[in-house]
Amino acid sequence: MRCPFCGSDDNQVKDSRPVEEGGAVRRRRQCNACGARFTTFERIQLRELTVVKRDGRRVPFDRDKLKRSIMIATRKRGIDEERIERLVNGMVREIEITGETEIDAKRLGALAMQRLAELDQVAYVRFASVYRDFTGVKDFEQFIARIGTEVDAADEADHEADHDAVQRPDADVAAR
Repeated sequence: MRCPFCGSDDNQVKDSRPVEEGGAVRRRRQCNACGARFTTFERIQLRELTVVKRDGRRVPFDRDKLKRSIMIATRKRGIDEERIERLVNGMVREIEITGETEIDAKRLGALAMQRLAELDQVAYVRFASVYRDFTGVKDFEQFIARIGTEVDAADEADHEADHDAVQRPDADVAAR
């Protein structure tokens, strides 16, 4: 591991500990050349993933880029970094489990949007505005209206399920 301060590869690990529920190892290192201390992380990587961009280019999957995008969408939303880390880990795990070595950027973006929709509606809209390339207020209005329709439909389904659950116990008592 090269020192980020002086570029020397002569350093010592001073401390190692598991993080991210054992999915990574955090190492504190000290450079023997300049004495600077720095932290590195090691993560399990089942296979090399490649992202297929919309224009057909293939680029290596960058976990940190995905995390940065989600951090930007969740900025000032009161969501701690550990929760975002778990979200990103879950996404990477889901991709790796498929056994595929390539993923379309479109599928990756859709997966991020799905996870953000479950986490925080504002972050979901922020991410969508970049991912879907909103060009004006109308794009936001249409997207938010669609979300509102989906939420109303889900609320109605929940209400009907609650209503049915309340009705069933009475039917059971009457049947006895």
